[in-house]
Amino acid sequence: MAPTALPPDTDADIARVTEALAMITPRWNVRILLALSGSPLRYSELAAKMPWLRDGQLHPKLTSLCDAGLVERAAHDARHVTYGHAERAAALLPVLPVIVTWAEEYLETPDGPLPAIEQIEDSLTLLTRRHAASILWVLKTRGEVSGRALARIVMPSSDWTNIYPPLRQLVADGLVDTDGTGQPYRLSAAGDGLGPVLGALSAWSAGQPLDVAAQHPVWGHPQAKPAPRPWISSQARPAPTALPPARTPQTSPAWHNRDLFSHAATALPKAAVPAGGPRR
Repeated sequence: MAPTALPPDTDADIARVTEALAMITPRWNVRILLALSGSPLRYSELAAKMPWLRDGQLHPKLTSLCDAGLVERAAHDARHVTYGHAERAAALLPVLPVIVTWAEEYLETPDGPLPAIEQIEDSLTLLTRRHAASILWVLKTRGEVSGRALARIVMPSSDWTNIYPPLRQLVADGLVDTDGTGQPYRLSAAGDGLGPVLGALSAWSAGQPLDVAAQHPVWGHPQAKPAPRPWISSQARPAPTALPPARTPQTSPAWHNRDLFSHAATALPKAAVPAGGPRR
């Protein structure tokens, strides 16, 4: 990650979260991790749970997840190799319901709610925009900030006008608000509502238990919510997933990994969303 003018502790926190997002956001990675959430599987068993992936697509994904320390490859003998969760991946699973809870409140869908796995994928897409984490951190800590001031903090060694493409994208995504050209920028309701998600990702990326997320020095302090967000999630896509059970605001999430990922379904997910929608 490019250096910023943020305090060292904050800069390191953002770098860890950015690295964590880079590990889990690429297409199919979360689905692979969910498929491996039970007992370790042989390659052929995992491939059978993800029939839309050809062999040439699954193998490099597994290799990258092993390199990232999220999946463990165990060679029992020359013909018996299994793949399973590393400790780091097991610790990630409780973060996923936090993401879904945010998506259910803030991501609008044109034709009704999306399956939980698609809400996770859409949410992660927003957070992996270039410079998104740094911009969100600055706006959370400083409130309203001009584009030029943001540029001095987020990209001090670059031309200050380079801040505007990522800012415009975050405004389009509904995470940042502004009253118009030349006006300062601030978090939207959806952007401020990311507190539990970014706090949880920060805790996970630092190897800390999830229950410390509420004490995060930046994201542990929600602001008053401004106007609702305009960002709209992707259309629902046929996918090997199931919706978590409905719940009222008074109840806490009570669903499990199987609610995110149904191993029985084999429908082929659609191709990438056209330009203008989130990257898949």
